[in-house]
Amino acid sequence: MDTNKLLDLLRQNARLSDSELAAMLGTSAAEVSDAIAQLERSGIIIGYSAIVDEEKADETGVTAIIEIKVTPVKDGGFDDLAHTIMEYDEVDSVYLLSGAYDLSVTISGTSLRKVALFVSEQLAVLDGVISTTTHFILRRYKEKKHVFNEDSFDERGMVSP
Repeated sequence: MDTNKLLDLLRQNARLSDSELAAMLGTSAAEVSDAIAQLERSGIIIGYSAIVDEEKADETGVTAIIEIKVTPVKDGGFDDLAHTIMEYDEVDSVYLLSGAYDLSVTISGTSLRKVALFVSEQLAVLDGVISTTTHFILRRYKEKKHVFNEDSFDERGMVSP
C-alpha cells in the first residue's frame, strides 16, 4: 500500500472509513486499519482535527499570526524559546521560519484586546525575543485545502483583455 497516498487521503478527509480508503487505494479495509494504527504508533499521525468555519458557526473569537525575531541561545538554538511559547494555552501553532522573522506563532483569543495583551505581556517580554509583529486574521478563504464560503466565489475565472 502507498503510505503517502493514504496520508494524502487522510489530510483531505480524516473521517473516511477504512472501507472507503481501501476502495480508493485498491486494498483491504484490514490493511488500511493496520497501516493507520502503525502510522499512529510511530508518531507520523499525531492527531485529528476539524476545520470549522467560524463565521457560519457564529464564533466571535480572534486568530492572529505573530512573527517573532529572536536571538538564538547557545546549545538551544531556537528550540528552547519555541518550546516555551508552545506551553501557552493561547498558542495553536509554532513554526521556525527562514527569512526576516525566526518564528511564526498562531494564537487564538476571545478579543483583539486579549490577543494584544498576550503578545505584549507574555510573548514580547520573553528572554531572547527581539521584536514581534502581529497580524490579525480578518477573513479565511482557504485552509488545509478547504475553501470557505465557496458560494461567494465566481468560478468562471478571471478574463483578461
